[in-house]
Formats: sequence, C-alpha cells, structure tokens
Amino acid sequence: MLEAKNTVDHVENSRSHVVKHNREVRTFDPKAEARLRRKIDLYIVPTVACIYLFCFIDRANIGNARLAGLEEDLSMSGYDYNTVLSVFYISYIVFEIPSNIACKWLGPGWFLPGLTVAFGLCSVFTAFVHTTASAAGVRFVLGIFEAGMMPGITYYLSRWYRKAELAFRLSLYLVMAPLAGAFGGLLASGILTLDSFGGLKTWRMIFALEGIITVSVGLIAFVTLTDRPETARWLSAEEKDLATARLCSENEYAGHEVLDKLDKTKIMRGIFNPVTIATSFIMLFTCVTVQGLAFFLPTIVRTIYPEKTTIEQQLQTVPPNIIGAFSTLLIPYLSSRFDRRVLFFIIVPFFMIAGYIVFLATEHGRARYGATFLIAFGSFPIGVLTNAHAAVNVVSDTARASSIGTVVMMGNIGGLVATWSFLPFDGPNYPIGNGLNLATGASILVISVCMLLWSRLDNKRRDTVDEARVLDGLSAREIEDLDWRHPSFRWRQ
Repeated sequence: MLEAKNTVDHVENSRSHVVKHNREVRTFDPKAEARLRRKIDLYIVPTVACIYLFCFIDRANIGNARLAGLEEDLSMSGYDYNTVLSVFYISYIVFEIPSNIACKWLGPGWFLPGLTVAFGLCSVFTAFVHTTASAAGVRFVLGIFEAGMMPGITYYLSRWYRKAELAFRLSLYLVMAPLAGAFGGLLASGILTLDSFGGLKTWRMIFALEGIITVSVGLIAFVTLTDRPETARWLSAEEKDLATARLCSENEYAGHEVLDKLDKTKIMRGIFNPVTIATSFIMLFTCVTVQGLAFFLPTIVRTIYPEKTTIEQQLQTVPPNIIGAFSTLLIPYLSSRFDRRVLFFIIVPFFMIAGYIVFLATEHGRARYGATFLIAFGSFPIGVLTNAHAAVNVVSDTARASSIGTVVMMGNIGGLVATWSFLPFDGPNYPIGNGLNLATGASILVISVCMLLWSRLDNKRRDTVDEARVLDGLSAREIEDLDWRHPSFRWRQ
C-alpha cells in the first residue's frame, strides 16, 4: 500500500477526516483531500457525464423518431416497434457482465471511449435503414456496445472516490439520463426544423446528427480519460499517493490491493452477493419505469395532447425529464451527505406509486401529465443509488466490477419488460402498463425494507463471530478471496 507523502498527515481530529482501517485510525489532511476531489471532479466527471448523455440519447432517440414518422417509413405495424426495442435489450443484457469484466481487463481509459465511438456509429447507421429487420439488426449491435457503458462508468468512478463520496458523483453522470430525455426532445425538435441533412430527411436526420456528435465525444474522451490515479498526468506525485491511500484506507481488512488481478472466485463473490442480488431486483423494477418513460413518454404525451403539433409534443416531454434530473442530483446528494442509500430506496417509491395511481384513477389530461412529474422524480434517482450500493458492499476491485455489472444487467431485463409494457391495444390510457408500473414501485418498497432489516441483523450476527477462529489455517489468497464473507466485513446501508 502506498503511503501518501507530504499530504497525508496525522493531524488533530478536529482538522482531519478520520478513517478506521485494520482497527487503527488513519487521518488525512482535509484540505489536501478537498483539493484532490475538486481536481478529480473537474477532470473525470464532465467527460463521463457527456459520454453517458449521448449514450442515453442514442438509445432513446427512437422514441423521438417514432413521432417523426419512423413507423410509417419502415411500414411497421402491430408490435413491430416493440420488437425493435426488445432486440436492443437482448444484446444489452447478454453482454453486460462480460463487458464490465473487459472494462477492468483492458482499462476504462481506453474501453469507455472505444464503446462511445462504436455506439455513435450505430446511431449513424440507423439513419440508413429501410426495413424493420435492418432497424432491429442495428439496434442489436447498439445494445452490444452500450452494454458496458453504465456499469463501466460506475466501476471507473469507484477507482477514484471514497464509498461515501461515490453516490453523488454517480448522480453527476446518471443525471444525464433524464437530461437526455429533455435535451433529446429539444435536439430532435431543432433537427426537425431542417429541410434535410446530407440528403436525409425527418427522423433519419435525428439518428445521423446525434450519432456524429457522439462519435466526436468518444474521440475527445480518448484524450481526456485515464485509467486510474497512478496514470493521471494531471496529478502530482503527492496527489497520486493520496488518491491511492484514500482508497486503501477503506479496505475492510489488510492484504487487499486497490486494483487486484482478475480472479474467478472474486467475480462470483460479486455476483452472488446477497445485497447485490436484492439491489439487482430493485434495479430491475426501477428500469421498467425509467426505460418505459424514455421510450413511451412521447407517445403518452401524444395521447394527452393529441391536438398539438409534433414539435409541440416533443417539447412537452422536456419538463418531466427536468424534474427527474433535479431528483437525480438531490436524492444522491442527500444519500452521500448521510452515507445512507437504503433509506432513500424506501422513500422515493412512494412518488412512483402516487403517480401511477393518478394514471389509473383518472383520464383527465392535466392530472395525468402532472403524474409524469411524480414518476420521474421518484424513479430516476434509484438507478444512482443501486449502482452506489452495489459498489460499496463488496471489498475487491474484481468483485466490484462483477457486482455492478450484475445490477445493471438486471436493470436491463427491466428495460426489456418496459418495451412491452405499453402495447397498442392498451392505448390510449394504457391501464395494463400503468398497473404494471404501480406494482414495480410497490415491489421496490417491499424489497428495500426487507434488505434493510436483513443487513442490520446480519451485521449484528457478524459482531459475535470469532474472527481468529474463522481465519485460522487459511492462506493469504484464501483470506483475500473471502471478500464480503470475511468476518471483518460489515454491510453498508
């Protein structure tokens, strides 16, 4: 373990951040830590946020293209639109965990920009499809490249930030999901005012122009991203040491490297972690709602305001997404402030539940449009909290990569369900889709309460375990492979 030089000092408790490690107390200069955090925030967060913004735009712009004539031009009928959405999620789910393991193996500084260029090109290619089958094929390939983005960025940020700092930093990039809904609507509206672009018209311009912007962002990211603190050219030697020491100080027990080698046992520890599994189901149910809003909010708005023009309907999708963006920053900020996530898992589903009750209880247009604000406020921040909760409830870097990948993979199963939640025969009020989403909100609430109670009970049980007896006779490698099964480990709530 590297010891921070000059910037890492044993100072008075009133002036320092105190960390318990291996039953000792380590302290860091709070001003040096603050300077380091600001520097990381400045160099890392804007790039990954911009990447994820266009990742989500390139995924969800098919909803905007639908309003601009996609279905008519490709002769779609019946469930064709839902099928094209579903094909994306098949590859997205299958490649989720392998992609995050590849991110660790190849290094996120190269892997994430490479994915960005690839899915940007997929968006450009979508502008040239002429059949439903070709659209589905391009969407399948898009799912392969986008699969690693959300878990990859979460894993990448966990290489830079303390556990208590992580949730809010995740929100700074995941807020791009609702902002993509808002910005995507504005961008699509602006693009549709053009007569043509390179011979392309209407919805084809949306895919082409947004894809070109995405490719440009990916090329810039090759220059701005760096794998880890030790390779950052913009950090001094002292800052690199401090960055590494901060992460080492949060190891549950001695012997763990900040960046360990790939290990099958630790991969399995990340996947089959009880908290990972519970959090994965929360993510699954959340994504039924979040992805449903991304794909079908333009359609829902059209049923509420059928008299408005296409551009006006596009603009009506912006305000709910702005509220979702606000919530995505506010809730994780409070989570980081109090270092609690499960408490907010319990609170925010009530907004989702209330919103869908309104949808089911009334056909009044303004009331239903208002309900979309409640749903966006309650659903969007949960994705941030689930990623953060998975990241902080494992020990090793390898287990963290597989844990985050598992949570996001399950979320994408929820996204697959979302593509079939609002079906043509169910319109214009969609009672089946709204009832399904009411049930997912209630399920999130129940799972969260159960996870909180179980983790508290298991921590109490671990307090009674004889650590020396459990570890007696185990080699250093075997002790390291215990990960969350190590008797010193405690679940973070």
